[in-house]
Amino acid sequence: MQAFRISGTAPFGSQRQEFKIDLVAESAEDAEHQCYSIMGSRHKVGRRQLSINSINEIDPRTSLEPRVLNAFRDQIEAAGGLIASAEEE
Repeated sequence: MQAFRISGTAPFGSQRQEFKIDLVAESAEDAEHQCYSIMGSRHKVGRRQLSINSINEIDPRTSLEPRVLNAFRDQIEAAGGLIASAEEE
């Protein structure tokens, strides 16, 4: 399993807004499908309405997403804890 950060744009209300979501998946394709599923169920956004700009593999210690932290909790603890992401600094 790997951690991925997906960024893109989606219609929320009357505007298109950028989003970023961190996921745990086997591959980039699997992460893409999970993103479509999550955005569709949470926000009723269809696959054709989503525009994914990038899918990058990330270090799980830089994520604040509870699903990612839970999946990699042993590795994060062994490495000495979380790393502050560049956005937070």
